[in-house]
Amino acid sequence: MDSKFFTSIRVSKGVLLFEAASIWMFAGIMLLTRGKIMVESAQGFSVANIFLCLGSGVLFYLYLFSKISAKHIHRIKSLSGDRHFPYQFFNFKSYLMMVGMITMGVTLRKTLIIPIEYLSLIYCTMGIPLFVSSIRFFSHFFYFRLSSHKI
Repeated sequence: MDSKFFTSIRVSKGVLLFEAASIWMFAGIMLLTRGKIMVESAQGFSVANIFLCLGSGVLFYLYLFSKISAKHIHRIKSLSGDRHFPYQFFNFKSYLMMVGMITMGVTLRKTLIIPIEYLSLIYCTMGIPLFVSSIRFFSHFFYFRLSSHKI
Protein backbone atom coordinates (compact mmCIF):
# COMPACT_ATOMS: atom_id res chain seq x y z
CA MET A 1 0.00 0.00 0.00
CA ASP A 2 1.06 3.51 -0.74
CA SER A 3 2.19 5.63 2.22
CA LYS A 4 -0.02 8.44 0.94
CA PHE A 5 -3.01 6.22 1.68
CA PHE A 6 -2.37 6.37 5.44
CA THR A 7 -1.81 10.12 5.44
CA SER A 8 -4.90 10.77 3.33
CA ILE A 9 -7.43 9.05 5.59
CA ARG A 10 -9.29 11.64 7.64
CA VAL A 11 -12.27 11.28 9.95
CA SER A 12 -14.65 13.61 11.75
CA LYS A 13 -14.51 14.55 15.42
CA GLY A 14 -17.54 12.31 15.94
CA VAL A 15 -15.57 9.31 14.68
CA LEU A 16 -12.69 10.21 17.01
CA LEU A 17 -15.14 10.25 19.93
CA PHE A 18 -16.51 6.88 18.81
CA GLU A 19 -13.00 5.43 18.52
CA ALA A 20 -12.07 6.65 22.01
CA ALA A 21 -15.31 5.23 23.44
CA SER A 22 -14.71 1.88 21.76
CA ILE A 23 -11.10 1.60 22.95
CA TRP A 24 -12.00 2.53 26.54
CA MET A 25 -14.96 0.12 26.53
CA PHE A 26 -12.82 -2.70 25.13
CA ALA A 27 -10.17 -2.09 27.80
CA GLY A 28 -12.77 -1.90 30.58
CA ILE A 29 -14.55 -5.10 29.53
CA MET A 30 -11.23 -6.90 29.04
CA LEU A 31 -10.02 -5.94 32.54
CA LEU A 32 -13.34 -6.83 34.15
CA THR A 33 -13.43 -10.19 32.37
CA ARG A 34 -9.82 -11.06 33.21
CA GLY A 35 -10.30 -9.87 36.77
CA LYS A 36 -13.41 -12.01 37.20
CA ILE A 37 -11.64 -15.08 35.82
CA MET A 38 -8.66 -14.49 38.12
CA VAL A 39 -10.93 -13.90 41.15
CA GLU A 40 -12.77 -17.16 40.52
CA SER A 41 -9.56 -19.15 40.05
CA ALA A 42 -7.73 -17.61 43.00
CA GLN A 43 -10.26 -17.27 45.77
CA GLY A 44 -13.78 -17.55 44.56
CA PHE A 45 -16.30 -14.78 44.28
CA SER A 46 -17.28 -12.93 47.44
CA VAL A 47 -19.78 -10.16 48.06
CA ALA A 48 -17.14 -8.18 49.99
CA ASN A 49 -14.82 -8.23 46.97
CA ILE A 50 -17.62 -7.07 44.68
CA PHE A 51 -18.36 -4.10 46.92
CA LEU A 52 -14.66 -3.33 47.35
CA CYS A 53 -14.11 -3.28 43.58
CA LEU A 54 -17.28 -1.30 42.88
CA GLY A 55 -16.52 1.30 45.53
CA SER A 56 -12.88 1.65 44.51
CA GLY A 57 -13.78 1.73 40.81
CA VAL A 58 -16.35 4.49 41.34
CA LEU A 59 -13.83 6.50 43.37
CA PHE A 60 -11.20 6.09 40.64
CA TYR A 61 -13.76 7.29 38.10
CA LEU A 62 -14.88 10.29 40.16
CA TYR A 63 -11.44 11.51 41.16
CA LEU A 64 -9.30 10.53 38.18
CA PHE A 65 -10.96 9.05 35.11
CA SER A 66 -13.75 11.62 34.89
CA LYS A 67 -11.09 14.32 34.59
CA ILE A 68 -9.01 12.35 32.09
CA SER A 69 -12.01 11.55 29.88
CA ALA A 70 -13.22 15.17 30.09
CA LYS A 71 -9.80 16.38 28.89
CA HIS A 72 -9.87 13.93 25.97
CA ILE A 73 -13.40 14.90 25.00
CA HIS A 74 -12.57 18.60 25.20
CA ARG A 75 -9.36 18.11 23.20
CA ILE A 76 -11.18 16.18 20.46
CA LYS A 77 -14.00 18.72 20.22
CA SER A 78 -11.47 21.59 20.18
CA LEU A 79 -9.41 20.24 17.28
CA SER A 80 -9.30 22.79 14.48
CA GLY A 81 -10.79 21.75 11.19
CA ASP A 82 -13.38 19.17 10.29
CA ARG A 83 -11.28 16.12 9.38
CA HIS A 84 -8.49 14.49 11.38
CA PHE A 85 -6.20 11.48 11.35
CA PRO A 86 -7.92 8.41 12.85
CA TYR A 87 -5.25 8.05 15.55
CA GLN A 88 -5.90 11.54 16.96
CA PHE A 89 -8.46 10.31 19.50
CA PHE A 90 -5.45 10.19 21.87
CA ASN A 91 -2.50 12.53 22.13
CA PHE A 92 1.08 11.23 22.27
CA LYS A 93 1.24 11.33 26.08
CA SER A 94 -1.91 9.20 26.30
CA TYR A 95 -0.50 6.60 23.93
CA LEU A 96 2.62 6.39 26.10
CA MET A 97 0.47 6.01 29.22
CA MET A 98 -1.61 3.30 27.54
CA VAL A 99 1.51 1.34 26.54
CA GLY A 100 2.88 1.72 30.07
CA MET A 101 -0.35 0.54 31.71
CA ILE A 102 -0.66 -2.47 29.39
CA THR A 103 2.99 -3.38 29.97
CA MET A 104 2.60 -3.05 33.73
CA GLY A 105 -0.59 -5.14 33.76
CA VAL A 106 0.91 -7.95 31.70
CA THR A 107 4.16 -7.87 33.70
CA LEU A 108 2.31 -8.06 37.02
CA ARG A 109 0.13 -10.89 35.76
CA LYS A 110 3.02 -12.92 34.31
CA THR A 111 5.49 -12.43 37.18
CA LEU A 112 2.98 -12.70 40.03
CA ILE A 113 4.80 -9.95 41.93
CA ILE A 114 1.35 -9.17 43.28
CA PRO A 115 -0.54 -12.33 44.29
CA ILE A 116 -3.35 -13.20 41.89
CA GLU A 117 -6.08 -12.75 44.52
CA TYR A 118 -5.07 -9.08 44.86
CA LEU A 119 -4.22 -8.51 41.21
CA SER A 120 -7.66 -9.76 40.22
CA LEU A 121 -9.24 -7.08 42.40
CA ILE A 122 -7.00 -4.41 40.84
CA TYR A 123 -8.04 -5.56 37.34
CA CYS A 124 -11.73 -5.35 38.27
CA THR A 125 -11.28 -2.01 40.02
CA MET A 126 -9.54 -0.47 36.98
CA GLY A 127 -12.06 -1.96 34.55
CA ILE A 128 -14.95 -0.10 36.17
CA PRO A 129 -13.75 3.49 35.56
CA LEU A 130 -12.63 2.61 32.03
CA PHE A 131 -16.07 1.20 31.26
CA VAL A 132 -17.90 4.16 32.82
CA SER A 133 -15.62 6.59 30.94
CA SER A 134 -16.46 4.81 27.69
CA ILE A 135 -20.15 5.50 28.32
CA ARG A 136 -19.26 9.17 28.75
CA PHE A 137 -17.42 9.14 25.40
CA PHE A 138 -20.36 7.40 23.71
CA SER A 139 -22.80 9.98 25.09
CA HIS A 140 -20.64 12.79 23.70
CA PHE A 141 -20.40 10.95 20.38
CA PHE A 142 -24.20 10.70 20.13
CA TYR A 143 -24.69 14.30 21.23
CA PHE A 144 -22.03 15.46 18.75
CA ARG A 145 -23.63 13.41 15.99
CA LEU A 146 -27.11 14.78 16.70
CA SER A 147 -25.95 18.37 17.01
CA SER A 148 -23.71 18.39 13.94
CA HIS A 149 -25.35 15.74 11.75
CA LYS A 150 -21.84 14.58 10.84
CA ILE A 151 -19.98 11.33 11.23
